[in-house]
Amino acid sequence: MTDTAELGSDRPISGQPDFNAYQTTRRFSNLDGLRFICIAMVLWHHANPFPDSQTHIFGRGFLGVDFFFVLSGFLITTLLLRESKRYGRFSLRNFYLRRIIRIFPVYFFVVTLVGTYYVVIKGQTGLLGIWPFYYFFLSNFLTEHIPLLGITWSLSVEEQYYMIWPLVLLILPFRLLVPVCIVFVGLNVAIISGLFPFEPISLGPLLFKLPNATYAPIILGSLSAVVLHRQKGFEKLSGFAGGYYASAIGLLSIAVLMVLAPYDLRGWPNLLIHIAMTYTLVALVVREKNILSGILTFPPVARFGVVSYGIYLYHLIALDVVNRISTGLFGGVDPWALLIVYSLLSYLIAEISFRTLEAYFTRFRPKTSGA
Repeated sequence: MTDTAELGSDRPISGQPDFNAYQTTRRFSNLDGLRFICIAMVLWHHANPFPDSQTHIFGRGFLGVDFFFVLSGFLITTLLLRESKRYGRFSLRNFYLRRIIRIFPVYFFVVTLVGTYYVVIKGQTGLLGIWPFYYFFLSNFLTEHIPLLGITWSLSVEEQYYMIWPLVLLILPFRLLVPVCIVFVGLNVAIISGLFPFEPISLGPLLFKLPNATYAPIILGSLSAVVLHRQKGFEKLSGFAGGYYASAIGLLSIAVLMVLAPYDLRGWPNLLIHIAMTYTLVALVVREKNILSGILTFPPVARFGVVSYGIYLYHLIALDVVNRISTGLFGGVDPWALLIVYSLLSYLIAEISFRTLEAYFTRFRPKTSGA
């Protein structure tokens, strides 16, 4: 949810998968549309018009965050691998500077704004003890949350992963990356499934345990980037994910799994969904001209995806505002109307933020280099 898709030089939308065209892609044309799908799932989740539905798929919009994880892992890893290929190594300093400039301004603004409102203005001083942990990206381990900030757990998971993953890329030989990724996905799933029971570690308001830090989808996204980085791997993946209809098959598979999976998704059911998400992502990047490309590159859809990071951070604020106004004026609002209005308000706030706050800091973003 926090990454751009800019990686190399321009690439015309083509038919058949081509490794050289893939390697020179500057912007994957379908990925902003994929971001739209991810954020739409999240928006649906927090204003679900079918809260009592027995069909699981209507209650599983939260999986949009997992899809964001897969996408983020793929883009960051691809960026680092290509920089390393071009310059002999990638700049760890520049990587972290780019992450800080991309993530921190909006994130810290929202955390400060919401924290100030509840702790200072509303006088809920009991929340003061947990407020600092948001600034250190530890909210995924908090046992309670400041209202409207619970969603920041996903940013914490991403930042924790990106503190470690670039170091792994620097230290490990390329040939070991695939087995290491597979091992860590397996361990993550096994521990969450309870196969290796560990006692959670408590530290004040923090509770350190793996179900609160699911890294498997980000690792799978990174794994797909590693495999696609070599021609042999690209040819193997594009062999079964490079068809014209592959992206639609991937999305349909995700939907079917969301319906058929048990109520508790933790462990292997979640892994199957994450694999289907990874397959869909691969299908969208190895063959940019596919059955979904017309929808995913449709300008309003793509623009929604471009500002999806801001939408994610602002959407609970927008939902709270719409709920308060509608309750005060009308005694409530139709769930469908709520979904539409608060989604549009979330986009409006994110668009303004993107053109002002985020645009200001983007000027200081270092260019990719091997320095």
